[in-house]
Amino acid sequence: MKFVKPLLIAAVSAFATASSAFAAGAAASTVADTPDVATTRFLAALNGTKGPGLETLSPAKARQVLVDAQNSVKVDLSGIDVSTRTIEQDGLSVPVTIVRPQGVKGTLPVFMFFHGGGWILGDFPTHERLVRDLVVQSGAVAVFVNYTPSPEAHYPVAINQAYAATRWVAAHGEEIGVDGSRLAVVGNSVGGNMAAVVALMAKDKGGPAIRFQGLLWPVTDHNFNDGSYQAYQKDYFLTRPMMKWFWDAYTTRQAQRNEIYASPLRASTAELKGLPPALIQVAQFDVLRDEGEAYGRKLDAAGVAVATTRYDGTIHDFGLLNALAEDAPTKAAMKAMASELKSRLN
Repeated sequence: MKFVKPLLIAAVSAFATASSAFAAGAAASTVADTPDVATTRFLAALNGTKGPGLETLSPAKARQVLVDAQNSVKVDLSGIDVSTRTIEQDGLSVPVTIVRPQGVKGTLPVFMFFHGGGWILGDFPTHERLVRDLVVQSGAVAVFVNYTPSPEAHYPVAINQAYAATRWVAAHGEEIGVDGSRLAVVGNSVGGNMAAVVALMAKDKGGPAIRFQGLLWPVTDHNFNDGSYQAYQKDYFLTRPMMKWFWDAYTTRQAQRNEIYASPLRASTAELKGLPPALIQVAQFDVLRDEGEAYGRKLDAAGVAVATTRYDGTIHDFGLLNALAEDAPTKAAMKAMASELKSRLN
């Protein structure tokens, strides 16, 4: 990803007019070796700049890149009621954003949402459309955890905050109008890592009970040399240097990176056995594709009910990017994840 302001202007027109040709070609017998039309236009605008890579910027400037990119595209944010509060659990104070289906009263099922952005970028405004889509389509409440980013905090601060917030919702859900016994964990990218890890922590620490884990194109390991890293290490939005930068901000200590609460793919079959059912979604043109699929295979080997879906023709965080909100893979992924949430929590 390059940091050039004109990108945010030039790309909007391309995004707005891009059609979802992927849907028309979905019945093809072979997998395309290039991204779909909307994604190709997105990448052309992104890669046509000459600015420095995101990983060369300060955290503040890098965060603003994502903010500007998301704000450059108008999306549907209707149908939700949003509130905030700070919860206290396990000696930690964790701010959360609560997203309910608009106007719906009574006690509803709930999913924790842990946001992506490499532990450095991202917040509720940049993820609001994604969370909104899941809330509106599933009928469940989202509790968005505003964990402390890196490099302001390092591993395991953020994951401990995520687990503490999950424990609080399970025990005190009635305070925010949710049923803490109908609880799931969901996250995108590094947030998918955190959702997987919170499920592991809940198993190891005796709770809370989690019914489902939704892992959207998750980070599951710190290996930068598998097949998808080799194939898509540059020019496909998320790059290998960016992932190295993200990990370095989270922790540079090899021993910590090897811990299963940082790299869940390193967990043994015994450590994974008994985890809640999972839906893992990955993208064809994503450095993280192979490690996401590998985690699905490892969960399956441990006897966990898991489905792993690869969305062809698209890139990392396709479901987050407002520029791709109307693209066929995004629509399909949001529908599938929301459907799974609805069936698992009701």
